[in-house]
Amino acid sequence: MTDVDPRDDDYRWQDTAISAGLDRLVHVLDAPPADLVERVQFAIALENLDVEVARWERAGSFAGVRGDRPGTVTFTVDHLTVMVSFTPTGGRHRIDGWLVPPGQHTVEVRVSDHDSTTTQADDGGRFVLADVPAGTTQILVHLESVHGEPSRTIVTPTLML
Repeated sequence: MTDVDPRDDDYRWQDTAISAGLDRLVHVLDAPPADLVERVQFAIALENLDVEVARWERAGSFAGVRGDRPGTVTFTVDHLTVMVSFTPTGGRHRIDGWLVPPGQHTVEVRVSDHDSTTTQADDGGRFVLADVPAGTTQILVHLESVHGEPSRTIVTPTLML
């Protein structure tokens, strides 16, 4: 076996070449999305930063949103569950959702590079947005003050519709 001297110029050149090759390989096979910065800016650019972030309950079923069949996602935070079903309609989406516990709360859908769309959930907590554009999306639920509790806003993680 040959001893390698790290001070040897040939050794340093080989090390640099291997590192450069690995760097190119990583950027080709697992490059960050071209719009990563815009996605991050969208996700944190909420006018009211006093929001609670819901967490995914069942992310696996969301795969259908990118295909031809509807996809359903459930989000939870404290005492609220938001179930949302996405149905592609051409280049846009229909969003059907349910809030548990139910209530007439305002639901807002933000889509990057588009205006926000709002609707009101009915007594049963059901809401529908029939014409939502494709893109980086967040859903906000504005919970009204009940039984002396302050109003609050819940936001979902960013979705790609």
